[in-house]
Amino acid sequence: MELFRTRRIVVKVGTSSLTYENGSVNLRRLEELCKVLSDLHNSGKQIILVSSGAIGVGMGKLKLRERPSETRYKQALAAVGQCELMFLYDKFFGEYNNSVAQLLLTKDVVVNDHSRQNVINTFQALLEMGIIPIVNENDTVAIDELVGANFGDNDNLSAIVADLVGADLLVIFTDIDGLYDSDPRKNPDAVRIPVVTHIDDKLREIAGGSGSNRGTGGMATKLTAAAAATSAGINCCVMSGSDPSNIYKLINGESIGTMFVAAEGSI
Repeated sequence: MELFRTRRIVVKVGTSSLTYENGSVNLRRLEELCKVLSDLHNSGKQIILVSSGAIGVGMGKLKLRERPSETRYKQALAAVGQCELMFLYDKFFGEYNNSVAQLLLTKDVVVNDHSRQNVINTFQALLEMGIIPIVNENDTVAIDELVGANFGDNDNLSAIVADLVGADLLVIFTDIDGLYDSDPRKNPDAVRIPVVTHIDDKLREIAGGSGSNRGTGGMATKLTAAAAATSAGINCCVMSGSDPSNIYKLINGESIGTMFVAAEGSI
């Protein structure tokens, strides 16, 4: 699929792509992500980054080995981690002469017509000013998400953001290089599915299962996000976040990850 002319891209990065197994920030990968997105931005593309990782980065900052079960401690970790995360994004994007802005969203803001339009206006103004918006859910107040009932996770949030901004492409970075016909971590003969034109119950069954122990999502949530994006007329690619520069290959038409093709006749 030729994506070279794609102009507005939403990129979602998860906790597993931003941190090591011990919870500390993977600075090398974070810097590479910012470098690649800055380069795409410099080439004339509009970039919106949806970033998970606040709680994971907070855990690393406070040297906690396990994710707490009590909601108020998750909120506290999100507050600590979001501050650290934005500091790092501001630093790394700034090194490539790009400015960033933080948008923390909650579901009630998006479903209310008036506040939804305000969010859209803010996105549009930032993009017109050449600023890269960085989006996360406001976990310090949206406690329903922390127990699994608000946006659900940032995969779903990324699809909502892609729809809000009228994106041409949604890229979801994860810890596996696409959707496979079975779990590649259990079946060495599993085969990657390069292109999906229709999401059905069989695919949903294949995608079942959770992600890393540092995040909240898995392939099932990415499939849900892909379904939302494609129904809104937005192509969506789920691909490995281990090498952010692979997004160049994707845009140049190479087969990377799993491409979910926008539904025909969608708006």
